[in-house]
Amino acid sequence: MNRARLILFKEWFETYARRFYSPDPAEQRNIYLKIEHTARVCDIIAAISRDLSLDADDMLLAESIGLFHDIGRFPQFARYKTFRDSISVNHGRLGAEVLAEEKTLQDLPEHEQEIITTAVKFHNAYTIPDLPSDDMVLFLKLVRDADKLDIWRIFTGYFEMPEEDRASEAALGLPDGPGYSEEMIAAIYRNRSASISYLRTLNDFKLMQLSWISDLNFSASFRLLQEGDYINRLISLLPDNEEIQKVSSFLRAYAAEKARLDEAG
Repeated sequence: MNRARLILFKEWFETYARRFYSPDPAEQRNIYLKIEHTARVCDIIAAISRDLSLDADDMLLAESIGLFHDIGRFPQFARYKTFRDSISVNHGRLGAEVLAEEKTLQDLPEHEQEIITTAVKFHNAYTIPDLPSDDMVLFLKLVRDADKLDIWRIFTGYFEMPEEDRASEAALGLPDGPGYSEEMIAAIYRNRSASISYLRTLNDFKLMQLSWISDLNFSASFRLLQEGDYINRLISLLPDNEEIQKVSSFLRAYAAEKARLDEAG
């Protein structure tokens, strides 16, 4: 991988995304949401890579994965008008198919093609699957962390903007009520990512995002989590009751401990 190749990839991404532009302002906000998200994930994955002291080629490879990780979102939204995989299509797998169909990676060495395709395909998987190489695991962890960190930014910012400016699918179109699922709370206390199968309401989505904290992999990711104040910002969007406050204390203590352990390591 080299800088010139990454520049070509970015040009390809821009051209591909433009295919899905819509004259409908509401639909176009969702397209712009994913374009901006992609740019931010590229920045975050580069920052984490620098913290890990990856070499120049690997940093470019990581940024390429950030660029392509959500490429499946564009045809997904065009076909189904939603970003909810559970009622449409798995956007990670669709993204891997897009890269294959478009022959986007054909000029790369085979090993780099496999790393990128694998990371795109499984970046949204519930857990990291068994993979044939440590490199694949590393790059998959990188994009999963970067993706989560920017989703937290998007989602917390969603509630801070005027309703007419919001991209409708940032909250997956979920109903907004006072309740939430106890299964989401239980997953947090087990230090596990909550299953999307329990996702019923907007509060469930907020709790599911909080459960993702246990899935972060790098000390830089925990630092970015704390710098963004995402735990407190997400908690502030949930019902103000004793149960949620206990969850908040648990997660803040967990994140602080992980940051200290990772820095010590």
